[in-house]
Amino acid sequence: MPKNTSGFPVPLTPILGPGRIGVTLLRESGAMGFFLLHGIARMFSSLSQAPKVLHQIWAIGAGSLFLIVLIGLFTGMVLGLQGYYTLTMFGSEGFLGSAVSLSLIRELGPVLTAIMITGRAGSAMAAEIGVMRISDQIDALEVMDINPMGYLVSPRISAALISFPLLTSVFCVVGILGGYATGVLMLGVSGGVYFSRIESSVRLADVTGCLVKSLVFALIVVAVCCYKGYFAHMRKDGMGPEAVGNATTSAVVLSCILLLAADYALTSFLL
Repeated sequence: MPKNTSGFPVPLTPILGPGRIGVTLLRESGAMGFFLLHGIARMFSSLSQAPKVLHQIWAIGAGSLFLIVLIGLFTGMVLGLQGYYTLTMFGSEGFLGSAVSLSLIRELGPVLTAIMITGRAGSAMAAEIGVMRISDQIDALEVMDINPMGYLVSPRISAALISFPLLTSVFCVVGILGGYATGVLMLGVSGGVYFSRIESSVRLADVTGCLVKSLVFALIVVAVCCYKGYFAHMRKDGMGPEAVGNATTSAVVLSCILLLAADYALTSFLL
């Protein structure tokens, strides 16, 4: 059988590209998994991490609060508007509260919150750690016998596990109020019916699933963004500042892809 320059038989050539991509993804996923486990293991290594965790909560949580409130408000208003005109076609506009609340709590709340935090705080994580890597600051930490994982990664994991559920809850509450503003104040749906439908349709399992998703998304975002920044110096598509920029872009794109994939898997499991 004839072979190409790579030494593989010609019929196997079309699958070489996807095969290499699959192997690369598998290798990267395993490396990020071990990276995350190493960071989690260092979370409880010392009480001196508390100030760093508080600083990261401020950077990830408080710093993203205004963005989350703004996006949540407009998301709820759009859901209220679209939901009202869709339900009116079936004479069921009284179910607007159920449609808005379940859409936000089950899906849009955790996903959009995680994506917004990735764009704002996740990119900052990758860039900050990447700059520290190419400027040899991480090597300096090792020389001073300071564990870089415990100093840089673990506080961000702790802060994300605290901030993501809180911000997701804020997003959902503000989104429901945005739906109320559109459906009740602008379009004339009864306010009592709106909140009554929310109370009757939202179950504890929905809220629990929302919080579980937010915790999983927190781990994904921190693992990907910190990993990409931590190993920015090993990238093959650039050096120095270019490597940091490429690492940041890669971190945001990969995080968003993994968030949507994880959302599908979790939704399939939780339903």
